Amino acid sequence: MTYPMSRQRRLDPPDELFDDPAPVRPLTFADGHVGWLVRGHAAGRAVLSDPRFSTEPDLQHPLVASRHLPKGRVPPGFFLRMDAPDHTHYRRLLTGHFTVRRMNQLQPRIEEIAATCLDDMERAGPPADLVRDFALPIPSLVICELLGVPYEDRENFQSESARLLRLDSSPGEMESAVDDLVKYFHTLIARKRVEPANDLLTGLIGGGELEDDEIAGMGFLLLVAGHETTANMLALGTFALLEHPEQLALVRDDPAVIDNAVEELLRYLSIIHVGPTRTAVEDVVIEGTTIRAGECVALSIPAANRDPSRFADPCALDVRQPAGSHLSFGHGIHQCLGQQLARIEMRVAYPALLRRFPSLRLAIPAEEVPMRADMSIYGVHSLRVTW
Repeated sequence: MTYPMSRQRRLDPPDELFDDPAPVRPLTFADGHVGWLVRGHAAGRAVLSDPRFSTEPDLQHPLVASRHLPKGRVPPGFFLRMDAPDHTHYRRLLTGHFTVRRMNQLQPRIEEIAATCLDDMERAGPPADLVRDFALPIPSLVICELLGVPYEDRENFQSESARLLRLDSSPGEMESAVDDLVKYFHTLIARKRVEPANDLLTGLIGGGELEDDEIAGMGFLLLVAGHETTANMLALGTFALLEHPEQLALVRDDPAVIDNAVEELLRYLSIIHVGPTRTAVEDVVIEGTTIRAGECVALSIPAANRDPSRFADPCALDVRQPAGSHLSFGHGIHQCLGQQLARIEMRVAYPALLRRFPSLRLAIPAEEVPMRADMSIYGVHSLRVTW
């Protein structure tokens, strides 16, 4: 089989992921390489935590024909595509900036940003595009302030991010987007050497351990990851709640449910639409299947997060159901560095939105909501709502 992309129902993974219950199945990649699809939860955790599986781009095969940068085009410092010890070196420099304590200190500012967005929505009146007016501004402004990126530059970096994430972007378009974002960060770095500030980029510059190329690559990674994923979770999560009004009422009316609701929405929606991928550097046995050195493995996070051997009634959205150990933030050394920030943004944003507008509803039929099936991160392109 090839990697399943077409979703028969908007909030559910492709049906083909569940045609065969085997946790590891043969898969033909876009370039003809025959590797493996991992769809089981335990198998996914095993692959993501095993150092015998590499994330180095030179070893990878594309899942989708255009989703493959030319070799060597991953910028220095872009540690998502590095193995230990290089990955360990870069991540260590950032860990202290993303502790639970430091993220909790940001909560009042996140609440302020969310309230401002809601004030603007209320002042403008319905209908509104929840992506443009709420879901995208909150994480974009938060990550900009954390990194030290001017928010007024958002149209540029959001459009470049979209080029990187579109499934139909050519390798040349992706390469151009990478170059443009790296150049942008070089400009910021030069500015901060002259005018330092209390932000992460200034801290990395002052640490003296990194070259500018490395800081630019790290900043590029954090900026794109820091706004795209959470923005899509906020919008798609709201869509899911509007389609499940009994669950929406729980999130709106019961403050005790929000922590688990966030985890359940992360599990149920699983917005990583394509990949991640790993390549075996030696023979590895996963769930009884031998994966040979050089073979590439694609993980389906949506399938793993709906594995009935791990989750009770996995295809139901139940914000009271314990959803711990989902793989939406990954697992192992590449587990999402900013996961605590994303959680806080969602814990703040969902209740704030639903309590400000208790009659919130779709302004168009659900089947007309434009879905991001054309992007590597799933979600909605826009979400027209009224109240």
